[in-house]
Formats: sequence, C-alpha cells, structure tokens
Amino acid sequence: MRRKASSLGGPWPAARAARSIFARRQRGTLPAILESMSITHEVSVAAGHAIAGIRAGETKLAWHELAESIAPSMQVTSIAFEPSAALPISCTVDGVGAAPPLALSGVPDAARSLAIICEDPDAPFLSPYVHWLVYGIPPETEAVDAQTQHEHRLGQNGKSEAGFAPAAPPPGHGVHHYHFQVFALDAPLELGQGAERDALVEQMKGHVLAWGELVGTYERE
Repeated sequence: MRRKASSLGGPWPAARAARSIFARRQRGTLPAILESMSITHEVSVAAGHAIAGIRAGETKLAWHELAESIAPSMQVTSIAFEPSAALPISCTVDGVGAAPPLALSGVPDAARSLAIICEDPDAPFLSPYVHWLVYGIPPETEAVDAQTQHEHRLGQNGKSEAGFAPAAPPPGHGVHHYHFQVFALDAPLELGQGAERDALVEQMKGHVLAWGELVGTYERE
C-alpha cells in the first residue's frame, strides 16, 4: 500500500530534510551554518585556553586519601592503550564512549574485594572529575571492561550516572590525564549500587591492602 503524501510536502521526513538542505545550499545559507559552527568551536577553544591553568590537581586523587603511605604494587594494564599514552577514541566523547578493558594482577591473597576509581585531576573544577566507579569486585577478578562492569556495582560518575563517563576535556584546555586507580581491600564493601565517590572513599578508608594505577591521556583541540 502506498503511503499518502504528507501535507508538509512529501511522504518521508528524510526526504523533506534533504530538500531543506538542498534549498539552503542553493540559497547560500549552508556555508553560513558551517561558518557559525566553526566560530562556536573557535570560541570553545579560546575559552579552553583561558582556563588552561585551572585544574583540580593530582593531590586530590583518591589514592592520596586512601593509600598515600602504600607504594603501588598491583599491575593495571590495558590492551587498548599503553601507560601514559593517549586513550583510544572509543573511550572518549568523540567515539562511542566505552570504558577501556583493564587487566588486573598482583592482588594480595588477603584481599576480599576490589574497587576501581577513575578520575581526571586536570578537570577545571575544585575536585577531579569522576569518570568511573566500580566496586564489589571479587578479588579473583582478572579483568574488567565495558561489558563485565555490569557484573559488579557501579557508582555515580561526574554526570550523576552509573557507569563510565567518556573522556571529554574542554577543547584547548591541554592534555588531560585519566587515572584508573585499582584498590585491593581487606573487606567487602556494604555500599549498594549507585554510590557517590566520597561515600565510596569513606568506606574504603583503612581497608586498602594494595593498589595500582594505569594513566591514559586525551586532548581536544
């Protein structure tokens, strides 16, 4: 059965959109729209440069509160990026925004649970931006990624959502560092799903047996 033509000028929204774009191109307004987008980007970059010196600071990372007197002994690696190297686009707002796969080793035998806290201390805020909170992880766990994270408890990221918040540094703000901190705890945590960062850290205090981290970077220009 044929679809009746819409009173708006055609049977399909896509067709109407295509004609609208073609009409704007004919009238010369499409270049103006693209120019406006370019100006918006330039303004964003200028703003990023202006606040380049404003950063939360590494001293506010979770490990300073939880394990400052404990040398890192756990190994945290990823097949997605090398230590201190750029995150893949897939882990950023410019890609699908998925959490990177992490491999964990060196967990002490006495550990009863693991927790992951990913923070960006270069964020232009008073505190590092929270990208990922995963806890209630069994100590025998050897890897956590975008799929298996849901087997554990997920806390609230900086967007007040459970799960991973993709890297999205302000354009022009310079290189941002993403600290994937992993902690081995001597007890399971009583927190339920959706805990906030400060509540998680508070429960972890005095229970850290060992820790390690993997740092990735990302910059938008």
